[in-house]
Amino acid sequence: MAHFIAPSILSADFGHLARDIEMVNDSKADWLHVDVMDGHFVPNISFGPAIVKEIKNHSKLPLDVHLMISNPDQYVETFREAGADHLSVHVEACTHLHRTIQNIKSNGMKAGVALNPHTNVLEIEDILEDVDIVILMSVNPGFGGQKFIYRTIEKISKLRQMIDDRNAKALIEIDGGVGLQNAERILQAGADVLVAGNSVFKAENPTLAIYSLKNLGIKTLYA
Repeated sequence: MAHFIAPSILSADFGHLARDIEMVNDSKADWLHVDVMDGHFVPNISFGPAIVKEIKNHSKLPLDVHLMISNPDQYVETFREAGADHLSVHVEACTHLHRTIQNIKSNGMKAGVALNPHTNVLEIEDILEDVDIVILMSVNPGFGGQKFIYRTIEKISKLRQMIDDRNAKALIEIDGGVGLQNAERILQAGADVLVAGNSVFKAENPTLAIYSLKNLGIKTLYA
């Protein structure tokens, strides 16, 4: 199966946001990743539904919205109305995760669950068949430009085995510090989706960076 590339708009030039979105539209990218941060669940504030709606107005790709916020249940409908195609919430932020996932699905979006670096993949064992996407954070969430945590490779392999053993359909998405220096190892471990921020938008040629990530010659059981 071919892997997906989801450039992270958090690393774009917000003074020229429409231009950067158009670049992604015209590239080999598959999704546009949108990090929503509230300054409470993570130590940073990014943007809210109004900006997501503007991003949607320009993007031709599915919006992969990642809620790094407390009380995400309160905002499911809000982000659906803003244009989210996928909506992922953090297991650490949800008291009733199954209910939240079902709410996302009932609102017509693909449902994802995200795990911080310290969270064991076994935490989502009982929800695995219900989700479309599992995001493994490979940096501590809150800021772009951080270094990839290589312990994540083992987590990817463990999660891949769990998904395959259960014949589940969830895609494994890796978010944080992803670039050409580690993408091949990430995919070989069993990942399906690469979120790429600085490695795309800070590259000398962002379109070429996306092309290079999309066309890695991966030959594994999962490619």
